[in-house]
Amino acid sequence: MPVNPTASLPDEPQGAIALYWDFENLHASLCEARQGEGSYHKPDARFRLQEPLIDVQAVVDLAHALGPIAVHRAYCNWQFFGRYRDVLLQNAIELIQLFPPGASAKNGADIRLCLDAMEDLGRQPHVGTVMVVGGDSDFMPLAQKVKAAGRRLVGVGSRRTTNRHWARSCHEFRYYESLVEEAPPGPADASGVREEPLPGGPAAELVRRALRVLALRSGEPWAEPSAVERMVRRLDGSFDVREHGSDTFDALLAGLAGGLAWRDGPSGRELRWR
Repeated sequence: MPVNPTASLPDEPQGAIALYWDFENLHASLCEARQGEGSYHKPDARFRLQEPLIDVQAVVDLAHALGPIAVHRAYCNWQFFGRYRDVLLQNAIELIQLFPPGASAKNGADIRLCLDAMEDLGRQPHVGTVMVVGGDSDFMPLAQKVKAAGRRLVGVGSRRTTNRHWARSCHEFRYYESLVEEAPPGPADASGVREEPLPGGPAAELVRRALRVLALRSGEPWAEPSAVERMVRRLDGSFDVREHGSDTFDALLAGLAGGLAWRDGPSGRELRWR
């Protein structure tokens, strides 16, 4: 029987995910962490092609751990962020272009994000969780409205610049730096592709990523093969075991024996990445 990639997984919150990025907010924070306070907001630094600093995949994986993503938007002045192109396309992110009205003015991403989020909540009853990537205190009114609508709110922001009142107003808040620290070891470029691919190729990368996403939700590195398969298909809707030289998902896992550990769990066999 085909696996439904949007099917619920064990212990998963009900409802779909609406994910919104105040993209430049996070990028600027990471830039200033490297180059010093105020460095990003100098015109000669801000209004030029930006080097990719954000591990987009680590944040998207957290959203996948919470449920299927139904709305995925990022707000930014994209004319300077073209080097993020591949990873943004691979994750089907809707890019909202915002031009700042002046050389030193804000681009208004937080206001537009809040307005869109509230409109989406009114039109999308299947959305159960709103996830906001950004650290501004400007998001606190949105937190109040999301809670009043009976939805769950998850925030992500830089430890260095996130407003503590905004963080505490969320049902759950994760610091970006912690998410990156929890990501699998091994360098990756801005497209999210590892410079040194795992033995086993793309299938091994997908299985390891699926196990990490499942662990983000449960806090447990072990998972049943059926849950791993559902998560793999959620992460990559084009996944087909036959394209990886196997007839079944179990056969594919058998081919990755060198990277997997197995044990007998309460409901059957379970696996984790070594």
